[in-house]
Amino acid sequence: MAEADTVRPYPHRIAIVTDAWAPQMNGVVRTLAATCDILRSRGHEVEVISPECFRSMPCPTYPEIRLAMPLPGAIGRRLTALAPDAIHVSTEGPLGLAARRFCTVRGIPFTTAYHTQFPEYVARRTGLSPALFWRYIRWFHAPSRQVLVATESIREELRAHGLRRLHPWSRGVDLTCFNRDAPPPPEFGNLPRPIQLYVGRVAVEKNLEAFLGGSYPGSKVVVGDGPALAELSAKFPEVHFLGRRSGRALAGCYAHADVFVFPSRTDTFGLVMIEALACGTPVAAFPVPGPRDIVTDRVGALSEDLDRAIAGAVFSDRADCAELGARYSWDAATDQFLAGLAALDAEPLAA
Repeated sequence: MAEADTVRPYPHRIAIVTDAWAPQMNGVVRTLAATCDILRSRGHEVEVISPECFRSMPCPTYPEIRLAMPLPGAIGRRLTALAPDAIHVSTEGPLGLAARRFCTVRGIPFTTAYHTQFPEYVARRTGLSPALFWRYIRWFHAPSRQVLVATESIREELRAHGLRRLHPWSRGVDLTCFNRDAPPPPEFGNLPRPIQLYVGRVAVEKNLEAFLGGSYPGSKVVVGDGPALAELSAKFPEVHFLGRRSGRALAGCYAHADVFVFPSRTDTFGLVMIEALACGTPVAAFPVPGPRDIVTDRVGALSEDLDRAIAGAVFSDRADCAELGARYSWDAATDQFLAGLAALDAEPLAA
C-alpha cells in the first residue's frame, strides 16, 4: 500500500470493491459502470475488484447473483498490489466485508456507499425483522470516512440509525440514449392504452404484485428478468413480459409508454425513474424514499394506492418530464463521487 508521503496527485488510482458487477443488470451495477467510464475518460486509473475475480457460488434464493468466495487475505493482497490512492467499498457483501476488514485492521481510510435498503431487502427474503439487519448496516459503515448516499431521504434515514458521515452521490442519465426520440418497440403497436411500464429486476423485493394486481385499465408491460419471472408470468397471464432490454431498445419502451410504474419500497434511488423521465414518461410510485426525492406533481404522482398514482401520473406534461430527467448528469454525479473519496493520507478518525 502506498505511503502517505507518496500519494500521487490527480489522476488518482482508485480501487472499487463491489459484490455487484456484470453480468448482473441492476441500478448498482449500472451506476458503478457509468462512474468508472467517466473516471477513466478523465484520466483516472480505476481498478474494480468484483466477483468475477474469484470463485463464486449462487446466492441463496437468488441464483442470478453470485457470491464471491475469496481466499483469506486475497482482497488485501490485491489492494496492496494495486497501491491505490483511494479505496471505495461499494457493497456490504463478502468482498466488501473483506475489504473493510483489511482497511480497518491497518487504519487505512476508505469510503462506502448505501445503494440498497439492505435491511428491508433481506427482511423480505427471510421473513425476519429489518431491525436485525440495521445493526449490521450500522456496524459495517461506522468506520467509513464517508457513506455515499443518493438522496436526502436516505441521508435522513441513515442519520436516524446513528450514521453521521454522509456524502451525496446522485445518479445520471445518458441523454444520447434515453430521450423522447427513441423508436417504439414493435410489441407496443396494438396494445390498449394507457401502457403502464415497469423496468427492472423481476424479484420479490421489487413489490411487483402491487402493480400487476392493480385494476387500472390499459396494458401492463414488464421489461426485465429475475427469479420471480416464471411465477409472476403464470399468475398474471394478461401482463406483457418482454424480457431484458438495453440501450435504445430500452429507451423506446420508456418513451412510448404512457406511464412508468415504480412499485418498489426498498430502493434508495431508482435509476429507472430518471431514465423514464428523460424519455418524457411520467412516474407513478409509492411515497417512499427514492420516488419522494425525485417525483413532483409536474412529472408524476405518488400515492399509497398505486392505481390512484397511475391515474394522476398519466396527465403529466411529457415535456416537463423530459426537462427534469435531463437535469441528472453522470458527470455531476461523478464529481460528487470524487469529492467524497478519502485519500490515504487523511487524518485519523476521532474516537
